[in-house]
Amino acid sequence: MDSEQISQLRETAKKAAAKAYSPYSKVQVGAALLTENGTFSGCNIENASYGATICGERVALFKAVSEGATKLQAIYLYTKEGWPPCGMCRQVLNEFAGSELTIIIGDEAGKEDITTLSDLLPLAFRPGHLLK
Repeated sequence: MDSEQISQLRETAKKAAAKAYSPYSKVQVGAALLTENGTFSGCNIENASYGATICGERVALFKAVSEGATKLQAIYLYTKEGWPPCGMCRQVLNEFAGSELTIIIGDEAGKEDITTLSDLLPLAFRPGHLLK
């Protein structure tokens, strides 16, 4: 992945974060998921019943899957603070991505950490565990 692709993903994720519905936490999360079919964006959408809240990463992933894009290449996660994906998002990404999915975490100051899904979710519970 080159710096131009990362820059494009960052801008897409940042624009998505601006659309977040987060009246309770005030945290705006934006995600840009690069697939073989293009890039899908997502933002967090909160609910007064917190269990009904959905993170930006899952919104982007579900948009991609609903359009038939299941070959994931990278995801850029943007928050002002540069927070990593939550455990639920890691597990849901794991369902569709290989362990070497590139995850880029960016913040408002321009800092970027590049890692992989396997680094964030070691010893992952994978679909193969159930399909034996």
